Amino acid sequence: MTAYVCPRCLVNSPTDALTWRCPKCRGPWDLEFASEPVSLPSLASRRNSLWRYEEVLPPMPYAAEVSLGEGRTPLVPLTASDTGAPSSVSAKLDFLMPTLSFKDRGAVMLAAHALRLARAGGVDRVVADSSGNAGTAVAAYGARAGLDCLVFVPEGTSPTKLEQIRAHGARVVEVPGDREATARAAREATDRPGTFYASHVYNPYFLHGTKTYVYELWEDLGGRLPDTVVVPVGNGTLLLGAALALDELHRHGLVDTRPALVAVQAEAVSPLAAAFHAGAEELGAPTPVRPTLAEGIAIPAPPRARQILRAVRATGGTFLTVTEDQIRTAQRDLARRGLFVESTGVACWAAVQAAPPLPGHTVVPLCGAGAKTGMAA
Repeated sequence: MTAYVCPRCLVNSPTDALTWRCPKCRGPWDLEFASEPVSLPSLASRRNSLWRYEEVLPPMPYAAEVSLGEGRTPLVPLTASDTGAPSSVSAKLDFLMPTLSFKDRGAVMLAAHALRLARAGGVDRVVADSSGNAGTAVAAYGARAGLDCLVFVPEGTSPTKLEQIRAHGARVVEVPGDREATARAAREATDRPGTFYASHVYNPYFLHGTKTYVYELWEDLGGRLPDTVVVPVGNGTLLLGAALALDELHRHGLVDTRPALVAVQAEAVSPLAAAFHAGAEELGAPTPVRPTLAEGIAIPAPPRARQILRAVRATGGTFLTVTEDQIRTAQRDLARRGLFVESTGVACWAAVQAAPPLPGHTVVPLCGAGAKTGMAA
């Protein structure tokens, strides 16, 4: 059986319910289901999508109808090792997904789940909130599933991203204020009966989509993992998905050790980094939000903060922060290497360039295409 469960209160809820968070503590759900080990040799004959890892994904009866062939993005070297060993830093090109960002990994899971609920007669509308990429992904996969979608975005979101969302047939609501105001407006819209809140933060189906990022690394490296996995963190959806995959691979006996998870935030908005380096298990007092080029990770109060901090510490990882100048430099550097990535998506490469060399083989994600926002001024 698959069920929602609150990691704090241990409250359970069936996954066909539209309750999008724990009714007791109002925190995000986790997902409880039985996964099985993936057979590495069997993968060679499987289809090129997230669903090749079906043993570790929650049951999805309409997966094939919703898929756009997402996943299996290239892993390319960025720097060579001084010892002649394989590249010491590699980049996974998740900006080559169907909607040009890694958010497709989670959105396809939400859309498949919403389609199941719709065909059971429980859902007639999907609502999402986003700074752009998640909303685009939900709109695209919602269109693929034939679902009516409403996407809330902050006022001032990139016109290119808005055009992309509307092109998929979703209705856009621009909300005055910051990212938190946008989330509040979307949640209010979920009060209407038959509305599924396709939240990439609160709904754990999204995390079980993003965990395929690490399964692909494991497959590409022949059943091994890199020594360090660097990920950008705002709401932490990629990091928490990666942590799920590391736990599963280790539990199923498919890897002996887990790589360190290194989380990256913009210096301008870095509440998790501050809490981590203070040794705290929760976020501290709210701090002012300053403008940043890495708008996709500019989240002042991520709802899964406790889980994020715990996941980084469990792997012996750390938090790094990057300045606006470092982001600009990293974006230009990647462009000169043939990789045009949006400013949020270059944060990890900026951090790796600025930090002392990380041990062993490090992988960074390039999360969103530069065509969505253009070059940082």
